[in-house]
Amino acid sequence: MTIPLTGTTPPLPSDSPAPGWDEAGFRYSRCGADRTVATEDDYLKVVGAHRDAHAVWDRLNSIERDGIASILRTVLSAPDLAAELLALADGIR
Repeated sequence: MTIPLTGTTPPLPSDSPAPGWDEAGFRYSRCGADRTVATEDDYLKVVGAHRDAHAVWDRLNSIERDGIASILRTVLSAPDLAAELLALADGIR
């Protein structure tokens, strides 16, 4: 007869997620942002990035906000363009 040890749990199958974390939601009432992430590390990244985005956005006037939004739409839609612009910026310095 085998007696299980107190306080132990059977091992998780290799494809099971880590215990204690399912998913977490982040909702920010100030702007309506609503994100769901699957890991604690991703949650910390999302919250930090959102906080930093608000810090930058709050420092800009309306003309600067329109300008940066236009630039981001252009650059983010073309990763090769972003890489070339960074290469130019690094070469100019």
